[in-house]
Amino acid sequence: MGLSKQKQHFALHAADRIMLSAASVCTIPAQVLIKARTYLCRAPVFLTLCHMMACATLGYLLSMGQFTPIKPLKSKKQLWNICLLATIFCITIVLGNLSLKYIPVSFNQAVGATTPFFTAIFAVMFQGARESGLTYLTLVPIAGGVVIASGGEPLFNLIGFSACLLATSGRALKSVVQAMLLADSSEKLDPMSLLFYMSSFSVLLLLPTTLLLEPGVFAQVHGLVHTHPGFFWSLLVNSCIAYLVNLTNFMVTKYTSALTLQVLGNMKGVIAAGISIALFRNPVTAKGMLGYFITVCGVVAYSESKRRAKLRQIHDSGKTISLGELTSIPLLGKNAELNGKEHLLPVHGSHRKGVDTVKVQADHSQ
Repeated sequence: MGLSKQKQHFALHAADRIMLSAASVCTIPAQVLIKARTYLCRAPVFLTLCHMMACATLGYLLSMGQFTPIKPLKSKKQLWNICLLATIFCITIVLGNLSLKYIPVSFNQAVGATTPFFTAIFAVMFQGARESGLTYLTLVPIAGGVVIASGGEPLFNLIGFSACLLATSGRALKSVVQAMLLADSSEKLDPMSLLFYMSSFSVLLLLPTTLLLEPGVFAQVHGLVHTHPGFFWSLLVNSCIAYLVNLTNFMVTKYTSALTLQVLGNMKGVIAAGISIALFRNPVTAKGMLGYFITVCGVVAYSESKRRAKLRQIHDSGKTISLGELTSIPLLGKNAELNGKEHLLPVHGSHRKGVDTVKVQADHSQ
């Protein structure tokens, strides 16, 4: 395996783990902010504005320091695509918070758990990215577990449900659009550059949106900073961690797929719930624990199905690979469209010039 492949696999594994841990940790400062200053719950658009300002600022500073230079835009098409990505992101934020005025948080989370299904549909429509039947099947426990953990709220409001459903589909569409931008070889955008441009455009959209939907929030925050200095540092830490979360979000999309990103998003919710229980002693029911367990099992099954798909792809190509290469295959890596049935894939060892190798063979005896 070449050095570049090793680096890509390392980045993939690192991005998967950093996204899960950092995204979960990001909820801690946010919950501290909300618990300490309850009216910030009524200013989620302002909080998102702070996150995007941090993403744009940190991206620019890192580029100025020559750590990761931001690549210039190459065409008007690229510019409009990034504007579209930022617009979808801002609309989903507004719709998601609008839905919370009409439906409970638990119902909102239950509907949001279906994001992987919408992502799978959009990925086929816009990217032609098809997964195996087993991979699609694993989405049922991944989403179903979160629905069970949320309590299956019976409270229904048409406006709230419609806004939540649109926000959910918008998040799925955003992940597919960003995957297309990162995968376009002619544009050659890296995750940090795309995040910088998207966050910059998002600030331009979120600033007037905040003034319109959350009037007076800037004056309230200004007063809090003067009366409670710790509030400023909490907000700053939360915004900086949000930059890490968004960057790893884009890295996971680049090295895996939009669908894998949303699957990890559901897993992130489980981890965040666990941290919340451990730190804030939030009560958890047996039903909630069952739901979280189902989601974890679904994510494990999804990972295994992606690994099998990769082995199937190697088998179809007729390649012989080393044991080291086999064990380094990412669990959530990209794979090509698969035809036919899913198979358990036994491997058979051989020796050639002192190097352990395996040839992947599919079992067609079913």
